[in-house]
Amino acid sequence: MGKAYIVGAGPGDPELITVKALKCIRMADVILYDRLVNRDLLNEAKRDCEIIFCGKQPTHHTMKQEIINHLLVQFTSQGKTVVRLKGGDPFVFGRGGEEAAALAENGLPFEVVPGITAGIAAPAYAGIPITHREYGNSFAVVTGHCSKGKPTDIDWESLGKAVDTIAIYMGIGNLSYICQQLISHGKDEDTPVAVIEQGTREEQRTVTGTLSSIGSVVEKEGVQNPAMIVVGEVVRFRERLLSLQGKASVPDIVTSEEVMAM
Repeated sequence: MGKAYIVGAGPGDPELITVKALKCIRMADVILYDRLVNRDLLNEAKRDCEIIFCGKQPTHHTMKQEIINHLLVQFTSQGKTVVRLKGGDPFVFGRGGEEAAALAENGLPFEVVPGITAGIAAPAYAGIPITHREYGNSFAVVTGHCSKGKPTDIDWESLGKAVDTIAIYMGIGNLSYICQQLISHGKDEDTPVAVIEQGTREEQRTVTGTLSSIGSVVEKEGVQNPAMIVVGEVVRFRERLLSLQGKASVPDIVTSEEVMAM
């Protein structure tokens, strides 16, 4: 009998993968990988490893989840070492729980290998601590896209009041709706917001604004998925951090290279 590993590849920078995850890639007979996985990591696989793309986009799925589950069960039943390689952490909006359940239901051994999630790593690369004792002591991770499109089943009122910082995944397409919901449920329209495109990758860039203005900023700058949205006072720390580095004025857009040079 084989074994499956549900592995988090990290948020984009290939050097952010864990040691254990890298070991799994190197010993795999089969790798099923997602769109947001840095493909440089696939170079670590064995020459005879079978590599299968299972990527999903908000409006287009290369492979349905049911088929992915079937392949995991099929290859593991054949006695192979199978790695399901997923961007970020497999149990944070990664459907890793569904895949683990499919393996368990078929009596197959599996192991979950956590990964660094974009909701923490992308802000960090942009100079934004997800928590800071002066700016925010709590945070929540939220999906900005549901199976029906807009995240209508989220309790925006409780969310806006219960935590200091909100990290929103997959929310670019619904950004206006999200900001509108937060404002209408009591969040100050001047609450700072950062949108981080291509988090932790060389192409990373960050745009900032407020709940009332970030939509127009994102549209003007042409920000695309994948991107993290961070709502909360911690966003202000980015400006402070950059100013401490000697910048007289802080730009609205900062690349990852500028932040990493700090």
